[in-house]
Amino acid sequence: MTAATKLLDEMCHLTAQSITEMDTSEHFKLVKLLGEGSYGKVMLAVHKTRGTPMALKFFPRGSTSLFSFLREYNLSLSFCTHPSLTRALGIAYTTPAHYIFAQQASLFGDLYDVIIPEVGLEEDRCQRVVSQLCGALSHLHSLGFVHRDLKPENVFLCDSACRWVKLGDFGMVKAKGTRVPEVWYSSPYCTPEAEIARGNQDSWSSAGDGSAGFRAEEEEERRKRVWVSVEPSTDSWALGILTFAMLTGSHPWAETASDCRSYLKFQEWFDSARAPSDELDVWAEPQTQSTEGASDSDKTGQKDQTPTAPQFACFTQLACSFFQSLLDPRPQRRGRPDDALSYLGGDWMMEKERARLEEERKKSTGRGAIRCMKEMEGRGER
Repeated sequence: MTAATKLLDEMCHLTAQSITEMDTSEHFKLVKLLGEGSYGKVMLAVHKTRGTPMALKFFPRGSTSLFSFLREYNLSLSFCTHPSLTRALGIAYTTPAHYIFAQQASLFGDLYDVIIPEVGLEEDRCQRVVSQLCGALSHLHSLGFVHRDLKPENVFLCDSACRWVKLGDFGMVKAKGTRVPEVWYSSPYCTPEAEIARGNQDSWSSAGDGSAGFRAEEEEERRKRVWVSVEPSTDSWALGILTFAMLTGSHPWAETASDCRSYLKFQEWFDSARAPSDELDVWAEPQTQSTEGASDSDKTGQKDQTPTAPQFACFTQLACSFFQSLLDPRPQRRGRPDDALSYLGGDWMMEKERARLEEERKKSTGRGAIRCMKEMEGRGER
């Protein structure tokens, strides 16, 4: 346990002694819903006295423990000092129905809102986001924390061009080395090492209505669980998947599973890319030049290698090296977010693919403008 993780626990115990009950409507004007999920909801609010816009995060008391609420609040308040991490604002209180704390409001939505399906974002915009997320994750990791829930919905925008983004939602954060039950879920964001838990029933954590019979069944299920150590490599994998989604507007595979054909194609390519003489399986330095248009003589020695996985064929060698580093199926060999910074600055998309995506973006923008005009005309007629 690092000094930061130990301090966080102490802060939670202290805050529990001083948190008070308050009426939200007396101090805040609620403007609109910003998001909601299994944790609760987030509302855009304005402080009635100061006029300060902020986001209020509501956690239902019936499904949230006070300690988990205080842990997320204190983590965001005291340890998220990096400019690309969302910070709490020092306001935490309770109501009869909710635990609530205030945090910085990102007024331009989240990353999910701006990724065009099957098209993605402009390459320079994507690299700006990756650069900031690398810094945010590296900061958390240096303190001994792992985010464990990196996805587009948890990356918030402070401007429309993604010049400033903030990683948020720290409800899944755990200290590095914490033992937790492994959970597999059908998603590309799920790491390959989690497949050992595939097929396990997760109902043991929520089963039971107080009866002894259910408790015995719950305990039996608990013993069957596969317990693993929380590691930063989980965030590295998610960063690789998120980057692919930003560049293409899609995912490289439907689920990280041994029976998923698109993931198996990636595995074949990954294995073929490793140098057979390298006993440690250490990656070579990233190459910045694309092989697009190379002559047959330039490709000598490559004919016996497995072709690039189809979903990665649109990327340059630099980008392929980036993905092979972060999406290493072996967690102990997976690259770190700060290592990923060395792949920024060069071209990631093949020229033909970049031109095609740019054309698709123009069409998408045009369709959006036409739809907007029709909506305005409709309102005018009414």
